[in-house]
Amino acid sequence: MTAASLALGDLFAPATVAWASRALTAAVGLFVAALAYRGFRRNDAPKMRALAVGIGLLTGGVFLAVAVASLAGADAGVVLLARGLVTVAGLCAVLYALLRG
Repeated sequence: MTAASLALGDLFAPATVAWASRALTAAVGLFVAALAYRGFRRNDAPKMRALAVGIGLLTGGVFLAVAVASLAGADAGVVLLARGLVTVAGLCAVLYALLRG
């Protein structure tokens, strides 16, 4: 095997593909959150701020929580707990944005 084929094999390893897909999801989600925040700034609509926070937590927040917990060497249970807590916080922010009168 050549060095190029080894590097290509590492590039398409399941763990690398999983991290890349999580990062892409976070990037797109943070872009959508930025658009929602821009809507808040333009229209002074607090619902849009809550929506931006919720989307940001659901995408970028989850990615950051999983990355930090994984890099810290936490076991799978701690990673899932961190991901779950951030997800619940993001969903609460989205729910607040939808139900606020």
